[in-house]
Amino acid sequence: MLFSFLTLVAAATAAPSAYNSQPYSSVAKRQSSASSSLQVDLGYSVYQGHTNSTANLNVFQGIRFAAAPIGNLRFQAPRAPTTNRSATISANSYAPQCPQSPSSHPPPVTPVNQTGSSEDCLFLNVWSPSNGTNLPVLVWIHGGGYGQGNGRQDLTAIINTNGNSFVGVSIQYRLGAFGFLSSDEVFRKGAVNAGLLDQHLALQWVQEYIHLFNGDPTRVTIAGESAGGGSVMLQDMAYGGSLGTQLFINTIAASPYLPMQYGYKDWVPSQSYYAFATAAGCPPSMPYLPTNGTPIFECLVSKNTSTLMNASATVSQEGSYGTWAFLPVTDGVFVQDLPSRQLGRGQVNGLNILSGNNANEGYYFTPQNIKTEDQLVQYLRVTFPLLSNNDIAKILYYYPSTNASVDPNTPFFATSGNMGATALNESSDGTGQQQRADNIYAETTFVCPSYWLAEAYSNNRNGGQGYKLQFSIPPSEHGGDVAGYFDYPGQYYSVDFTTAFQRIWGNFITTSNPAISNAVANGVSTNNVSINAASSFPPYSIYSPNQLDLNTTCPIITTLGGIEYCNSSTAVNQFSLVNAYTWEGGRGTRCDFWRALGELVPE
Repeated sequence: MLFSFLTLVAAATAAPSAYNSQPYSSVAKRQSSASSSLQVDLGYSVYQGHTNSTANLNVFQGIRFAAAPIGNLRFQAPRAPTTNRSATISANSYAPQCPQSPSSHPPPVTPVNQTGSSEDCLFLNVWSPSNGTNLPVLVWIHGGGYGQGNGRQDLTAIINTNGNSFVGVSIQYRLGAFGFLSSDEVFRKGAVNAGLLDQHLALQWVQEYIHLFNGDPTRVTIAGESAGGGSVMLQDMAYGGSLGTQLFINTIAASPYLPMQYGYKDWVPSQSYYAFATAAGCPPSMPYLPTNGTPIFECLVSKNTSTLMNASATVSQEGSYGTWAFLPVTDGVFVQDLPSRQLGRGQVNGLNILSGNNANEGYYFTPQNIKTEDQLVQYLRVTFPLLSNNDIAKILYYYPSTNASVDPNTPFFATSGNMGATALNESSDGTGQQQRADNIYAETTFVCPSYWLAEAYSNNRNGGQGYKLQFSIPPSEHGGDVAGYFDYPGQYYSVDFTTAFQRIWGNFITTSNPAISNAVANGVSTNNVSINAASSFPPYSIYSPNQLDLNTTCPIITTLGGIEYCNSSTAVNQFSLVNAYTWEGGRGTRCDFWRALGELVPE
């Protein structure tokens, strides 16, 4: 009885508010019958969009989906907008982006240009085919390490390439300390993972309103790359995977970013909280609160925006190389467990997933000065502070290499993935110990999460499937795939490759199956209809770990900074079906190893 009583008291004083499945119920009632294809009445406001006649799209930019998270709403869960019907609002330009907090790098800390940034940044954009009705919907969640980026990605090209067969939506969410501040005090007085809650509210907005933009709320696909892909993963896991298909049926996770995911009041997020408070002028200098003193949280709420912007950007740059200070945490409510564990249990929302990674994900996030095994071990100790010497020895075992120093004259080259040299020791970006470090970071942070997602959806309890691909056009670094599915065909990669990649996405969005025709897979310019692996694209499973490898020939190579880039307009598609488990010298085995270490990483 005492235990039950204490449990109830704890829940009453510390737990976040109950889940609200209809946050727009009080503001969604339309008060006008004057809506047209370009004027949309959302109940709380009326918006006027514009037409892109070349693309045959009606475009709406800067639609508010949440109340301004300022004043007493700072560091709180997002709320539905307040009513503002005094005039029709023009939706012809993007809204301000959220305050930016860049990743850490070698000293000194550099000022961040916050022009065009505002705390009042919870807006979204819609691209709606002019003549469409009841179309599937793509919702894009941007990346940027949960500290950078915005929702200004133009979705015109991918919609056009797929015959204007779906509606596009891009969203913004709070970043840095504004969206991911975490500590016991924030949990009790505000909301941890506020940025994820922003995304969730935007998905609820889509359910409430997308029919007004010719969209079908029962056929929503959410997609993202890097931290956007990580966000997709955490929305897949939201509330323990108990939401089913309430918000979406499909997800696309490109290079899903999985940094260390600590508990909301663990030492790392708490350390970032106190560092941020100190930088903002709210230092925890007293052992306990004196009479008439101001608690840290209330002090932070009282500060002006510029002070907090500077504090967030400064602290975010002061951590270990290639990391961000403010990140998602396990809160026991929205994010209930580590991805390595929950995905292993197959507890996910939605039905199907298309998950992918790039061949060389780690280059941008790893110090490029690792030449000996001793330097590698030192890097591992800094990167994985909870691991013991025995754990680090296991990493070296699973990532074998000679312990000789790197020969600076050794050439770099892209591996084939299934024969010869592997990503363990060789890539377009590095070799030896440096490549060993790059690949360790790549696999634990981006690659293995894409494997775990594919496995979680494989013949899942909701009746869906997982599909797996890899983007391999050299140098295939982190983010290199984005131009493939969002640029116009031929703008960066060849017309043939971009068209095929965008059709893979489009078919998955519209039919839940990423397979494309042989003619498109081989190249729309080739008139080649011979059998191509992308025309079947079987699901991924443990017993048949199918992965579609997306590559091209490289008739023209551009060298920038010593790295070779293949972006020729005359490149020929080279798509192949491979075994993801044995790929790159046993990548599946190494991902199983990282899952076993999940609690200690933690991920």
